[in-house]
Amino acid sequence: MTVGAREVLALAPITPQPQVGLLLAALADSRRRTLRELEAVTDDAVSWEPEPPLNSIGQLLYHVALIEVDWLLSDIAQLPGDEWPVWVSAEFPIDVRDEAGRLAQVPPEPLARSLARLARVREHLIETLGSMDDRDLHTPRAQPDYDVTPAWALHHLIQHEAEHRAHVAFVRDVYANR
Repeated sequence: MTVGAREVLALAPITPQPQVGLLLAALADSRRRTLRELEAVTDDAVSWEPEPPLNSIGQLLYHVALIEVDWLLSDIAQLPGDEWPVWVSAEFPIDVRDEAGRLAQVPPEPLARSLARLARVREHLIETLGSMDDRDLHTPRAQPDYDVTPAWALHHLIQHEAEHRAHVAFVRDVYANR
């Protein structure tokens, strides 16, 4: 945000619940940074497959979106896979990893398709968490191997996207300088 000639670096809650709103604002800021790194990326660069262990930008964006929807539905909403919205299987027909544990190959697709997938997942996340109150944000959800709060899951998603944003920028630069 810019006030006069001076930039103001601040987060403003985007929902009435202050803590939920601040975490969603932090997620939005993280996404803005990711989108900024993608501004000069061409469709060819998205599908370009660098030598392993690097992943393509398309693989990374698919992975970021799939992990976000998985944390949202499995851990925060605690929905079993057979109760996930139908659109999820249409958006994510490929498992996140292959048999060797690497990020799965995804078919070439335009950057706009990857961005639309990210946006759809984020829209669902905001819709789900936007009605949550601050108390629920800190209520642990029991999983088979751990307990997790929505607050921690959102923190993890911010960190996860930041780590992969750096990978995307690196692959983008390698592609541009090859």
